[in-house]
Amino acid sequence: MNIPRIDLPRVVILGAGFAGLQMARRLNPRHYQIVLIDQNNFHTFQPLIYQVASAGLEPDSVAYPIRKTLHGKRNTFFRMATVSCVDFERRVVETTIGDLEYDKLVIATGASNNFFGNTAVETNALPMKSLTDALDLRSKILGNFEQALNTRDLNRREELMNFVIVGGGATGVELAGALAELKNKILPKDFPDLDLRQMRIDLIEAGPRLLGNMAENSSTMAFDYLRELGVHVWLETFVETYENKQVITKDGGNFKTDTLIWAAGVKGNLPDGIDASKIGRGNRVVVDPFCQLESHPEVYVIGDSGMIVSEVYPAGLPMLASVAMQQGKYLAKSFNKVAVGKSIEPFTYVDKGTMATIGRNKAVAEISKLKLQGILAWAVWMLVHLMLLVGFRNRVVVLINWAWNYVNYNNGLRLIVRPYVNHLADRREPELMA
Repeated sequence: MNIPRIDLPRVVILGAGFAGLQMARRLNPRHYQIVLIDQNNFHTFQPLIYQVASAGLEPDSVAYPIRKTLHGKRNTFFRMATVSCVDFERRVVETTIGDLEYDKLVIATGASNNFFGNTAVETNALPMKSLTDALDLRSKILGNFEQALNTRDLNRREELMNFVIVGGGATGVELAGALAELKNKILPKDFPDLDLRQMRIDLIEAGPRLLGNMAENSSTMAFDYLRELGVHVWLETFVETYENKQVITKDGGNFKTDTLIWAAGVKGNLPDGIDASKIGRGNRVVVDPFCQLESHPEVYVIGDSGMIVSEVYPAGLPMLASVAMQQGKYLAKSFNKVAVGKSIEPFTYVDKGTMATIGRNKAVAEISKLKLQGILAWAVWMLVHLMLLVGFRNRVVVLINWAWNYVNYNNGLRLIVRPYVNHLADRREPELMA
Protein backbone atom coordinates (compact mmCIF):
# COMPACT_ATOMS: atom_id res chain seq x y z
CA MET A 1 0.00 0.00 0.00
CA ASN A 2 1.47 3.29 -1.08
CA ILE A 3 1.52 5.39 2.09
CA PRO A 4 4.78 7.15 2.98
CA ARG A 5 6.47 6.48 6.29
CA ILE A 6 7.14 9.56 8.43
CA ASP A 7 8.78 10.08 11.80
CA LEU A 8 5.56 9.52 13.74
CA PRO A 9 3.87 6.35 15.07
CA ARG A 10 1.43 5.01 12.50
CA VAL A 11 -2.10 4.30 13.75
CA VAL A 12 -4.14 2.13 11.40
CA ILE A 13 -7.91 2.19 11.96
CA LEU A 14 -10.01 -0.53 10.35
CA GLY A 15 -13.59 0.60 9.76
CA ALA A 16 -15.18 4.04 9.30
CA GLY A 17 -18.33 3.44 11.30
CA PHE A 18 -19.28 5.32 14.44
CA ALA A 19 -16.21 4.18 16.41
CA GLY A 20 -13.55 4.35 13.72
CA LEU A 21 -14.63 7.67 12.26
CA GLN A 22 -14.85 9.34 15.67
CA MET A 23 -11.32 8.22 16.46
CA ALA A 24 -9.87 9.26 13.11
CA ARG A 25 -11.40 12.72 13.43
CA ARG A 26 -10.20 13.31 16.99
CA LEU A 27 -6.73 11.78 16.91
CA ASN A 28 -4.03 14.46 17.00
CA PRO A 29 -2.05 14.41 13.71
CA ARG A 30 0.88 16.19 15.34
CA HIS A 31 1.60 13.02 17.28
CA TYR A 32 0.47 10.26 14.90
CA GLN A 33 0.22 9.30 11.28
CA ILE A 34 -3.38 8.17 10.80
CA VAL A 35 -4.54 5.64 8.20
CA LEU A 36 -8.27 4.87 7.99
CA ILE A 37 -9.40 1.86 5.93
CA ASP A 38 -12.95 0.94 4.91
CA GLN A 39 -14.47 -0.99 2.01
CA ASN A 40 -16.77 1.98 1.26
CA ASN A 41 -15.83 5.61 0.69
CA PHE A 42 -18.73 6.78 2.84
CA HIS A 43 -19.90 6.58 6.43
CA THR A 44 -23.43 5.21 6.92
CA PHE A 45 -25.75 6.44 9.64
CA GLN A 46 -27.22 3.03 10.31
CA PRO A 47 -30.05 4.02 12.70
CA LEU A 48 -31.90 5.56 9.74
CA ILE A 49 -31.33 3.00 7.00
CA TYR A 50 -34.76 1.52 7.72
CA GLN A 51 -36.19 4.80 6.38
CA VAL A 52 -34.26 4.26 3.16
CA ALA A 53 -35.74 0.76 2.95
CA SER A 54 -39.26 2.11 3.48
CA ALA A 55 -38.81 4.93 0.93
CA GLY A 56 -38.78 7.68 3.54
CA LEU A 57 -35.27 8.93 2.80
CA GLU A 58 -32.82 8.77 -0.07
CA PRO A 59 -29.52 6.94 0.58
CA ASP A 60 -27.39 10.08 0.29
CA SER A 61 -29.30 11.51 3.25
CA VAL A 62 -27.83 8.92 5.61
CA ALA A 63 -24.36 8.59 4.06
CA TYR A 64 -21.43 10.99 4.16
CA PRO A 65 -18.13 10.93 2.22
CA ILE A 66 -15.24 9.84 4.43
CA ARG A 67 -12.71 11.96 2.56
CA LYS A 68 -14.82 15.06 3.12
CA THR A 69 -14.93 14.32 6.84
CA LEU A 70 -11.13 14.15 6.99
CA HIS A 71 -10.53 16.98 4.52
CA GLY A 72 -7.60 19.20 5.50
CA LYS A 73 -6.37 17.01 8.34
CA ARG A 74 -2.65 16.54 7.87
CA ASN A 75 -0.81 13.24 8.29
CA THR A 76 -4.15 11.51 7.71
CA PHE A 77 -4.84 9.05 4.89
CA PHE A 78 -7.95 7.18 3.79
CA ARG A 79 -7.86 4.06 1.65
CA MET A 80 -10.87 2.22 0.26
CA ALA A 81 -9.98 -1.45 0.59
CA THR A 82 -11.15 -4.76 1.97
CA VAL A 83 -9.20 -6.16 4.91
CA SER A 84 -8.55 -9.89 4.64
CA CYS A 85 -6.22 -10.64 7.53
CA VAL A 86 -4.07 -9.16 10.28
CA ASP A 87 -0.61 -10.58 10.95
CA PHE A 88 -0.10 -9.64 14.59
CA GLU A 89 3.45 -10.94 14.76
CA ARG A 90 4.66 -8.85 11.81
CA ARG A 91 2.28 -5.99 12.66
CA VAL A 92 0.90 -5.98 9.14
CA VAL A 93 -2.65 -5.56 7.81
CA GLU A 94 -3.32 -7.49 4.61
CA THR A 95 -5.79 -5.81 2.23
CA THR A 96 -6.97 -6.01 -1.36
CA ILE A 97 -4.68 -3.12 -2.31
CA GLY A 98 -1.59 -4.39 -0.54
CA ASP A 99 -0.08 -4.84 2.91
CA LEU A 100 0.30 -2.08 5.45
CA GLU A 101 2.53 -1.98 8.52
CA TYR A 102 1.27 -0.43 11.72
CA ASP A 103 2.62 0.69 15.08
CA LYS A 104 -0.82 0.74 16.65
CA LEU A 105 -3.88 -1.00 15.25
CA VAL A 106 -7.50 -0.15 15.99
CA ILE A 107 -10.07 -2.73 14.90
CA ALA A 108 -13.46 -1.04 14.50
CA THR A 109 -14.96 -3.25 11.82
CA GLY A 110 -18.44 -3.25 13.30
CA ALA A 111 -20.97 -6.03 13.03
CA SER A 112 -22.60 -8.23 10.42
CA ASN A 113 -25.86 -10.14 10.36
CA ASN A 114 -26.17 -13.10 12.70
CA PHE A 115 -28.37 -15.86 11.28
CA PHE A 116 -27.48 -18.20 14.16
CA GLY A 117 -26.44 -20.96 11.78
CA ASN A 118 -29.79 -21.05 9.95
CA THR A 119 -28.61 -21.49 6.37
CA ALA A 120 -32.13 -21.55 4.88
CA VAL A 121 -32.89 -18.13 6.37
CA GLU A 122 -29.46 -16.76 5.45
CA THR A 123 -29.96 -17.85 1.84
CA ASN A 124 -33.49 -16.57 1.36
CA ALA A 125 -34.12 -13.69 3.77
CA LEU A 126 -33.34 -10.01 3.23
CA PRO A 127 -31.02 -8.48 5.86
CA MET A 128 -31.11 -4.90 7.15
CA LYS A 129 -27.52 -4.03 7.99
CA SER A 130 -26.06 -1.91 5.20
CA LEU A 131 -27.13 0.82 2.81
CA THR A 132 -27.08 -1.72 -0.02
CA ASP A 133 -29.41 -3.96 2.00
CA ALA A 134 -31.80 -1.04 2.47
CA LEU A 135 -31.87 -0.23 -1.25
CA ASP A 136 -32.44 -3.89 -2.11
CA LEU A 137 -35.31 -4.01 0.33
CA ARG A 138 -36.88 -0.83 -1.04
CA SER A 139 -36.77 -2.24 -4.56
CA LYS A 140 -38.19 -5.52 -3.33
CA ILE A 141 -41.09 -3.92 -1.43
CA LEU A 142 -42.14 -1.60 -4.26
CA GLY A 143 -41.60 -4.28 -6.89
CA ASN A 144 -43.88 -6.65 -4.99
CA PHE A 145 -46.82 -4.28 -5.33
CA GLU A 146 -46.18 -3.78 -9.02
CA GLN A 147 -46.27 -7.57 -9.43
CA ALA A 148 -49.32 -7.96 -7.18
CA LEU A 149 -51.21 -5.51 -9.34
CA ASN A 150 -50.66 -7.64 -12.43
CA THR A 151 -51.23 -11.15 -11.13
CA ARG A 152 -54.52 -13.02 -11.11
CA ASP A 153 -53.15 -15.76 -8.89
CA LEU A 154 -54.61 -14.99 -5.48
CA ASN A 155 -52.06 -17.15 -3.64
CA ARG A 156 -49.22 -15.35 -5.38
CA ARG A 157 -50.78 -11.98 -4.59
CA GLU A 158 -50.99 -12.97 -0.94
CA GLU A 159 -47.31 -13.91 -0.91
CA LEU A 160 -46.34 -10.62 -2.53
CA MET A 161 -48.38 -8.49 -0.13
CA ASN A 162 -47.37 -10.26 3.06
CA PHE A 163 -44.24 -9.03 4.84
CA VAL A 164 -42.62 -10.85 7.74
CA ILE A 165 -40.02 -9.14 9.94
CA VAL A 166 -37.99 -11.25 12.35
CA GLY A 167 -36.56 -9.41 15.34
CA GLY A 168 -38.33 -7.21 17.86
CA GLY A 169 -35.44 -4.87 18.62
CA ALA A 170 -35.31 -1.24 17.54
CA THR A 171 -34.65 -2.03 13.86
CA GLY A 172 -37.51 -4.51 13.57
CA VAL A 173 -39.98 -2.34 15.47
CA GLU A 174 -39.12 0.82 13.53
CA LEU A 175 -39.29 -0.94 10.17
CA ALA A 176 -42.63 -2.55 11.04
CA GLY A 177 -44.04 0.85 11.96
CA ALA A 178 -42.72 2.43 8.75
CA LEU A 179 -44.25 -0.33 6.60
CA ALA A 180 -47.56 0.07 8.42
CA GLU A 181 -47.62 3.78 7.61
CA LEU A 182 -46.85 2.99 3.98
CA LYS A 183 -49.82 0.62 3.97
CA ASN A 184 -52.23 2.98 5.73
CA LYS A 185 -51.39 6.36 4.25
CA ILE A 186 -49.15 6.27 1.18
CA LEU A 187 -49.46 3.15 -0.96
CA PRO A 188 -53.27 3.46 -1.36
CA LYS A 189 -52.60 6.69 -3.29
CA ASP A 190 -50.04 5.00 -5.54
CA PHE A 191 -52.09 1.85 -6.12
CA PRO A 192 -55.77 2.91 -6.10
CA ASP A 193 -56.71 -0.21 -8.09
CA LEU A 194 -55.09 -2.56 -5.55
CA ASP A 195 -56.83 -3.47 -2.30
CA LEU A 196 -54.13 -2.53 0.22
CA ARG A 197 -56.22 -3.99 3.02
CA GLN A 198 -54.82 -7.33 1.84
CA MET A 199 -51.32 -6.23 2.82
CA ARG A 200 -50.19 -7.92 6.02
CA ILE A 201 -47.21 -7.16 8.26
CA ASP A 202 -46.06 -9.76 10.80
CA LEU A 203 -43.37 -9.01 13.37
CA ILE A 204 -41.87 -12.11 15.01
CA GLU A 205 -39.83 -11.89 18.22
CA ALA A 206 -38.25 -14.86 20.01
CA GLY A 207 -38.27 -13.12 23.40
CA PRO A 208 -41.19 -12.46 25.73
CA ARG A 209 -41.46 -8.77 24.71
CA LEU A 210 -40.41 -6.18 22.18
CA LEU A 211 -37.46 -3.85 22.77
CA GLY A 212 -35.94 -6.15 25.35
CA ASN A 213 -33.26 -3.60 26.32
CA MET A 214 -35.89 -1.10 27.44
CA ALA A 215 -38.23 -1.02 30.41
CA GLU A 216 -41.31 -3.22 30.32
CA ASN A 217 -43.63 -0.23 30.14
CA SER A 218 -41.87 1.03 26.99
CA SER A 219 -42.06 -2.44 25.47
CA THR A 220 -45.77 -2.63 26.17
CA MET A 221 -46.37 0.79 24.66
CA ALA A 222 -44.42 -0.15 21.51
CA PHE A 223 -46.51 -3.32 21.24
CA ASP A 224 -49.73 -1.30 21.56
CA TYR A 225 -48.59 1.26 18.98
CA LEU A 226 -47.82 -1.47 16.45
CA ARG A 227 -51.14 -3.20 17.03
CA GLU A 228 -52.87 0.14 16.59
CA LEU A 229 -51.15 0.51 13.20
CA GLY A 230 -52.31 -2.95 12.15
CA VAL A 231 -49.07 -4.90 12.65
CA HIS A 232 -49.46 -8.51 13.83
CA VAL A 233 -46.95 -9.11 16.63
CA TRP A 234 -45.85 -12.60 17.64
CA LEU A 235 -43.86 -12.99 20.86
CA GLU A 236 -41.92 -16.04 22.07
CA THR A 237 -41.95 -17.34 18.52
CA PHE A 238 -38.84 -18.91 16.96
CA VAL A 239 -38.30 -19.06 13.21
CA GLU A 240 -37.16 -22.51 12.20
CA THR A 241 -36.81 -22.16 8.44
CA TYR A 242 -37.81 -20.13 5.40
CA GLU A 243 -38.13 -21.96 2.11
CA ASN A 244 -40.56 -21.98 -0.81
CA LYS A 245 -42.13 -18.71 0.35
CA GLN A 246 -43.05 -20.26 3.71
CA VAL A 247 -41.81 -19.13 7.13
CA ILE A 248 -42.08 -22.06 9.53
CA THR A 249 -41.82 -21.51 13.28
CA LYS A 250 -40.89 -24.05 15.94
CA ASP A 251 -44.43 -24.12 17.29
CA GLY A 252 -45.76 -25.13 13.88
CA GLY A 253 -46.76 -21.67 12.70
CA ASN A 254 -46.77 -20.97 8.98
CA PHE A 255 -46.44 -17.54 7.36
CA LYS A 256 -46.82 -17.26 3.60
CA THR A 257 -44.60 -14.47 2.28
CA ASP A 258 -42.36 -13.50 -0.60
CA THR A 259 -40.40 -11.17 1.71
CA LEU A 260 -38.77 -12.23 4.96
CA ILE A 261 -36.79 -9.37 6.53
CA TRP A 262 -34.13 -10.41 9.03
CA ALA A 263 -33.50 -8.00 11.91
CA ALA A 264 -32.98 -10.60 14.62
CA GLY A 265 -29.35 -10.23 15.53
CA VAL A 266 -25.81 -9.17 14.74
CA LYS A 267 -22.34 -10.48 15.46
CA GLY A 268 -18.88 -9.00 15.44
CA ASN A 269 -17.36 -8.67 11.98
CA LEU A 270 -13.69 -9.57 12.43
CA PRO A 271 -10.66 -9.97 10.17
CA ASP A 272 -8.84 -13.28 10.05
CA GLY A 273 -5.79 -13.73 12.23
CA ILE A 274 -7.30 -13.13 15.66
CA ASP A 275 -6.64 -15.86 18.21
CA ALA A 276 -9.89 -17.81 18.63
CA SER A 277 -9.35 -17.94 22.40
CA LYS A 278 -9.73 -14.14 22.47
CA ILE A 279 -13.12 -14.18 20.75
CA GLY A 280 -16.12 -14.24 23.05
CA ARG A 281 -19.86 -14.36 22.73
CA GLY A 282 -21.31 -12.86 19.57
CA ASN A 283 -17.99 -13.19 17.72
CA ARG A 284 -16.58 -10.18 19.60
CA VAL A 285 -12.97 -9.77 20.70
CA VAL A 286 -12.55 -9.70 24.48
CA VAL A 287 -10.50 -6.66 25.49
CA ASP A 288 -9.48 -5.06 28.77
CA PRO A 289 -11.10 -1.89 30.21
CA PHE A 290 -8.72 0.20 28.07
CA CYS A 291 -10.11 -1.44 24.87
CA GLN A 292 -6.76 -3.20 24.53
CA LEU A 293 -6.04 -6.75 23.37
CA GLU A 294 -4.06 -8.18 26.28
CA SER A 295 -1.90 -10.51 24.18
CA HIS A 296 -0.99 -7.64 21.83
CA PRO A 297 -0.99 -4.31 23.71
CA GLU A 298 -0.50 -2.37 20.47
CA VAL A 299 -3.91 -3.60 19.25
CA TYR A 300 -7.24 -2.07 20.30
CA VAL A 301 -10.78 -3.20 19.49
CA ILE A 302 -13.72 -0.80 19.78
CA GLY A 303 -17.38 -0.61 18.82
CA ASP A 304 -19.38 -3.73 17.97
CA SER A 305 -16.18 -5.69 17.33
CA GLY A 306 -14.96 -5.40 20.93
CA MET A 307 -16.26 -6.78 24.19
CA ILE A 308 -15.48 -5.31 27.62
CA VAL A 309 -16.81 -7.63 30.32
CA SER A 310 -17.70 -6.14 33.72
CA GLU A 311 -20.00 -6.78 36.67
CA VAL A 312 -22.52 -4.34 35.24
CA TYR A 313 -22.23 -5.81 31.72
CA PRO A 314 -21.27 -9.50 32.11
CA ALA A 315 -22.14 -10.16 28.45
CA GLY A 316 -20.23 -7.10 27.25
CA LEU A 317 -21.41 -3.59 26.47
CA PRO A 318 -24.49 -3.34 24.24
CA MET A 319 -23.86 -3.20 20.50
CA LEU A 320 -25.16 0.34 20.09
CA ALA A 321 -24.02 3.41 18.19
CA SER A 322 -23.69 5.33 21.45
CA VAL A 323 -21.16 2.82 22.79
CA ALA A 324 -19.15 2.91 19.56
CA MET A 325 -19.06 6.72 19.45
CA GLN A 326 -18.01 6.99 23.08
CA GLN A 327 -15.25 4.42 22.61
CA GLY A 328 -13.95 6.18 19.50
CA LYS A 329 -13.76 9.49 21.38
CA TYR A 330 -12.24 7.82 24.45
CA LEU A 331 -9.51 6.02 22.54
CA ALA A 332 -8.52 9.12 20.55
CA LYS A 333 -8.33 11.09 23.79
CA SER A 334 -6.26 8.33 25.41
CA PHE A 335 -3.81 8.20 22.49
CA ASN A 336 -3.45 11.99 22.59
CA LYS A 337 -2.73 11.88 26.33
CA VAL A 338 -0.16 9.10 26.02
CA ALA A 339 1.65 11.07 23.32
CA VAL A 340 2.36 13.89 25.80
CA GLY A 341 3.14 11.63 28.75
CA LYS A 342 -0.18 11.86 30.59
CA SER A 343 -1.89 8.95 32.33
CA ILE A 344 -5.17 7.52 31.09
CA GLU A 345 -8.26 6.08 32.74
CA PRO A 346 -10.19 2.93 31.72
CA PHE A 347 -13.21 3.36 29.49
CA THR A 348 -16.49 4.09 31.25
CA TYR A 349 -19.72 3.87 29.31
CA VAL A 350 -22.28 6.56 30.01
CA ASP A 351 -25.76 5.33 29.15
CA LYS A 352 -27.44 8.35 27.58
CA GLY A 353 -30.68 6.54 26.93
CA THR A 354 -32.49 4.31 24.48
CA MET A 355 -35.31 5.15 22.11
CA ALA A 356 -37.34 3.82 19.22
CA THR A 357 -39.91 5.37 16.93
CA ILE A 358 -42.93 3.39 15.76
CA GLY A 359 -44.57 5.94 13.51
CA ARG A 360 -46.01 9.42 13.26
CA ASN A 361 -46.23 10.85 16.81
CA LYS A 362 -45.52 7.38 18.20
CA ALA A 363 -42.24 6.63 19.97
CA VAL A 364 -40.75 5.50 23.27
CA ALA A 365 -37.65 6.99 24.86
CA GLU A 366 -35.74 6.34 28.06
CA ILE A 367 -33.24 9.00 29.10
CA SER A 368 -31.73 8.30 32.51
CA LYS A 369 -34.74 7.89 34.81
CA LEU A 370 -37.00 9.80 32.45
CA LYS A 371 -39.37 7.66 30.38
CA LEU A 372 -41.20 9.32 27.52
CA GLN A 373 -43.95 8.10 25.21
CA GLY A 374 -45.98 9.40 22.32
CA ILE A 375 -45.36 12.70 20.55
CA LEU A 376 -42.82 14.00 23.09
CA ALA A 377 -40.68 10.86 22.74
CA TRP A 378 -41.08 11.14 18.96
CA ALA A 379 -39.79 14.74 18.99
CA VAL A 380 -36.83 13.78 21.18
CA TRP A 381 -36.03 10.85 18.87
CA MET A 382 -35.97 13.16 15.84
CA LEU A 383 -33.83 15.78 17.57
CA VAL A 384 -31.24 13.24 18.75
CA HIS A 385 -30.94 11.58 15.36
CA LEU A 386 -30.60 14.92 13.57
CA MET A 387 -27.80 15.93 15.94
CA LEU A 388 -25.93 12.65 15.42
CA LEU A 389 -26.03 12.77 11.61
CA VAL A 390 -22.68 13.57 10.02
CA GLY A 391 -22.72 16.72 7.89
CA PHE A 392 -24.86 19.88 7.95
CA ARG A 393 -26.35 19.12 4.53
CA ASN A 394 -27.58 15.71 5.67
CA ARG A 395 -29.24 17.25 8.72
CA VAL A 396 -31.03 19.84 6.58
CA VAL A 397 -32.13 17.32 3.95
CA VAL A 398 -33.45 14.86 6.52
CA LEU A 399 -35.26 17.60 8.44
CA ILE A 400 -36.93 18.88 5.27
CA ASN A 401 -37.95 15.35 4.27
CA TRP A 402 -39.43 14.68 7.69
CA ALA A 403 -41.31 17.99 7.72
CA TRP A 404 -42.69 17.40 4.21
CA ASN A 405 -43.72 13.86 5.05
CA TYR A 406 -45.42 15.01 8.24
CA VAL A 407 -47.52 17.60 6.44
CA ASN A 408 -48.28 15.66 3.25
CA TYR A 409 -47.89 11.96 4.04
CA ASN A 410 -46.17 11.78 0.66
CA ASN A 411 -42.40 11.73 0.28
CA GLY A 412 -42.16 11.08 -3.45
CA LEU A 413 -39.16 8.78 -3.03
CA ARG A 414 -40.79 5.53 -4.05
CA LEU A 415 -38.44 4.79 -6.93
CA ILE A 416 -37.37 1.37 -8.15
CA VAL A 417 -33.93 2.47 -9.29
CA ARG A 418 -32.82 -1.08 -9.92
CA PRO A 419 -35.05 -4.17 -9.92
CA TYR A 420 -34.38 -6.43 -6.98
CA VAL A 421 -32.51 -9.59 -7.98
CA ASN A 422 -32.11 -12.37 -5.46
CA HIS A 423 -28.38 -12.91 -5.16
CA LEU A 424 -28.79 -14.25 -1.64
CA ALA A 425 -28.08 -17.82 -2.65
CA ASP A 426 -24.58 -16.68 -3.56
CA ARG A 427 -24.12 -14.46 -0.52
CA ARG A 428 -20.85 -14.70 1.32
CA GLU A 429 -19.92 -13.24 4.68
CA PRO A 430 -19.91 -9.45 4.14
CA GLU A 431 -16.56 -7.78 3.71
CA LEU A 432 -15.17 -5.89 6.65
CA MET A 433 -16.79 -2.57 7.25
CA ALA A 434 -17.99 -0.64 10.24
